[in-house]
Amino acid sequence: MNEIISFFLKYIKYEKRSSEHTVTAYGIDMKQFDEYLVKSYDFHHPQLADFQMIRSWIVSMVEGKVENRSVNRKIATLRTFYKFLLQKKVIEKDPMLKISALKTQKNIPEFVREKELDSLLDDVEFPDDFAGVRDKLILELLYGTGMRLSEMIDLKETDIDFYNRTVTVLGKRNKQRIIPISQSLIKLIQDYQNFKNTEGLAHEYLIVSEKGNQAYPVMIQRITKKYLSLVTTLVKKSPHILRHSYATHLLNNGAELTAIKDLLGHSSLSATQVYTHNSMEKIKKIYEQAHPKA
Repeated sequence: MNEIISFFLKYIKYEKRSSEHTVTAYGIDMKQFDEYLVKSYDFHHPQLADFQMIRSWIVSMVEGKVENRSVNRKIATLRTFYKFLLQKKVIEKDPMLKISALKTQKNIPEFVREKELDSLLDDVEFPDDFAGVRDKLILELLYGTGMRLSEMIDLKETDIDFYNRTVTVLGKRNKQRIIPISQSLIKLIQDYQNFKNTEGLAHEYLIVSEKGNQAYPVMIQRITKKYLSLVTTLVKKSPHILRHSYATHLLNNGAELTAIKDLLGHSSLSATQVYTHNSMEKIKKIYEQAHPKA
């Protein structure tokens, strides 16, 4: 990999203290940009790329049917890269100044209905071995806290406050937030920890594999898909769907939007407002069923 890109990724990881997921994503974006410059321009110095080169890469992705949202993420990566180069005085002019993000359609988040999740967590029988107890805890944690996949993977045993019934999560941009959890979830965590210790799988990270290693994204995604398939026909059955469900159900049951924003770790209210569309659908149905003129 290009030396300046390696230097940039180390800066993102160690100085900005970004998550492994973020560092990996930045690395992929920069590698693709570097390869494009070499292939299209025989140019081996991404730090010296100009506006036309960057714009050409963006156009090539659009023509290649890459989703606008994905293109925008790569644009954001380049913005961070050239801002870094400016700070380090490697360049004097930012080639990203005239680059704008592409328009994207706001998608209404999909979510699992409350009845379906109640059925999964209350009626489905999980195996009574370590994997079964762990798998149920994963689902309960994702739905009971709204935490992101990466946040769950990085969750440590010391992040659980049993006395105050809270969990401390390290979110995006290294922001810490405290989320309240139910007594039933506290008990499930304790049962899991006992099982974990009995099996000789003690580890600083809360969620581990059957071999005692820290959980990884594909493992959590596989478990989530397996169990959500039992209760929903949604195409997407990812951990993030449970985060959407957490937020939507809170809103439907009267929680304030600002409180949900803080629980989710959103930096602005606009990111949380997307859930009001789901809540509005419920309000419309109630109106249609109850109002004599509907």
